[in-house]
Amino acid sequence: MLNAKKSNKTKEKETDWQERVIQVRRVTKVVKGGKKLSFRAIIILGNERGQVGVGVGKASDVIGAVKKAVTDGRKNLINIPLTNQNSIPHIVQGYSGAAKVIIKPSAPGSGVIAGGSVRTILELAGIKNILAKQLGSSNPLNNARAAANALINLRTYTSVLNDRNLDLH
Repeated sequence: MLNAKKSNKTKEKETDWQERVIQVRRVTKVVKGGKKLSFRAIIILGNERGQVGVGVGKASDVIGAVKKAVTDGRKNLINIPLTNQNSIPHIVQGYSGAAKVIIKPSAPGSGVIAGGSVRTILELAGIKNILAKQLGSSNPLNNARAAANALINLRTYTSVLNDRNLDLH
């Protein structure tokens, strides 16, 4: 009886997470006997409650690459402080390679205004009112990592007060 309850809880936890495949690309490696084919998958997973992760996996078949990307994404989860309006506390920038992403909070009801992999990250993080712009690179992996880097740099009012050893009076 207890085992059945535990398995139901784990199923609930697993169903909370959504996975979206951003890109599956066929890559080759030149070896002595010719070319060796493999697949690279980029996955974004999130629970729409402030947690999101970007994962990359490479394998000889697509299914294996996607599984590896999902496990990599679970290892690289980040927590995002959300406001009451399902937005972010302040403007933030993120970088990865040549990609630069600017993310700004927007008015309630405006929705997610972003493109490409940045839009997917913001939606899976549970952010509803936001504006984002990709600058520099059009590479989906670098843009996703830049968006994740920007979201890591978010700070709340209370965390800034704690870092500065100040009290709210």
